[in-house]
Amino acid sequence: MRYAASMIATAVAMTALAYGGTARAADNWWPAKIYNLDSGSAKVSDYSPLEKAAKPWNICVLFPHMKDTFWVAVDYGVVEEAKRMGVNMTLYEAGGYENLPKQLAQFDDCMAGNFDAIIVGPISEAGLDKKIKEGVAAGKAIISTVNPVSKSDVTSKMTVDFDTMGEQTGVYLLNYLKDKTAKVATFPGPAGSGWAEDFLKGFKKAVDGKSNVTMLGDKFGDSGVAVQLGLIQNALQAYPDMNVIWGCAPAAEAAVGAVAQAGRKDALIMSSYENQAMLDALKKGEILGFATQYPVLQGRIAIDTAVRVLEKQPYVKSAKAIPDMIGKDNMDKINLGLVLAPADFKAVFSVKAP
Repeated sequence: MRYAASMIATAVAMTALAYGGTARAADNWWPAKIYNLDSGSAKVSDYSPLEKAAKPWNICVLFPHMKDTFWVAVDYGVVEEAKRMGVNMTLYEAGGYENLPKQLAQFDDCMAGNFDAIIVGPISEAGLDKKIKEGVAAGKAIISTVNPVSKSDVTSKMTVDFDTMGEQTGVYLLNYLKDKTAKVATFPGPAGSGWAEDFLKGFKKAVDGKSNVTMLGDKFGDSGVAVQLGLIQNALQAYPDMNVIWGCAPAAEAAVGAVAQAGRKDALIMSSYENQAMLDALKKGEILGFATQYPVLQGRIAIDTAVRVLEKQPYVKSAKAIPDMIGKDNMDKINLGLVLAPADFKAVFSVKAP
């Protein structure tokens, strides 16, 4: 994105301004700072939701999977905001990024059911484009969340600049390394998802041309821990001098055990995004850090936006979360209540309005 690189330093400052160091109560998460792109450029603005829905709307939600605590965090945001606003919510998950046909079938279920709006975290924008057009043509409010949608004509969309997040992790790594040598293998996530490629693009933008950084190879695969573990174990064999593992959160999670088993605890591990395992690993000193896009916040805004559209209230058509890099040095400055669900939260697939 044109403004992505220039926003890296700004994002850190704005996040501190937006969220502060103390988690707010669940019912008072606003105002939250976001990027509003409706004017054609990114403007930092305060986001506050409606106080309550005017009626118990029926909202259908589609996620790629619920295999890690990242999407559980988005679920938590969706669930808590649906409860707060007094609307009905039904969630379907496809089971993984390899299951586009299942998400397409679930989209059909949303269309056939008694739903007023559809919130979708698309497995693939290209794969969902035809369904999105059908939904809009049928008068459904279609809200995309988290995963990128650049061309499909959704009613509203919110994501983040994944390349900015990737670049933040690269800059953080370089600052940590100083003059030390790094030999890096990357595990971005599922090929074709869009976000995996963008994270990697941003990371490489930061480290390309640095004489102390050698890129060994990029290994794409589904964002499940088991798949990523296999990729990392193979890389440990193929690259005996690898000393930095960078990748999606499940890759970093798998890497913690893999490097310990291989006797390679000297290897640095970095995640391109957040989940509960990353927070736990950071606290234990097992990883260097991770980037965040505030997934709980994005889930909350998705529900509020759907209600706004249905009630013909003003809404943001194109928004982006303000990303940040989290390491041990700034953990206490982040409102983690907008990053991850509480540790005891279990995935919830439906909310019934009172």
